[in-house]
Amino acid sequence: MHYIFEVHLKEGYRPEQYAAAWVRASRLIQQSAGAQGTRLHRKIGDPSVLLAIATWESKAARDAMEEAQAQRIADIIESQSDFVAVHLVGEFEAPEWEVLPPGYEE
Repeated sequence: MHYIFEVHLKEGYRPEQYAAAWVRASRLIQQSAGAQGTRLHRKIGDPSVLLAIATWESKAARDAMEEAQAQRIADIIESQSDFVAVHLVGEFEAPEWEVLPPGYEE
């Protein structure tokens, strides 16, 4: 499943600053059972908007991580609260249909 959210950076806060915190938290989160990676994308034409995607084995695995979230992760997330506004886009199941170009391998 994919957990997708949009991050809006407040004026004067650079994407690289948020990305540094994102990487620190992600490294800890990825140690959780069922974690399958994270990605952070900048919006074309508006670098103050980021799209964050966390991939999990299942919603239950992600929920378990949230319930047992280490204080270190919570502290990193809290450290960003004055600089960003986060909007949950949603939780999505893995795709049922996928069309890839010829020769593409995951």
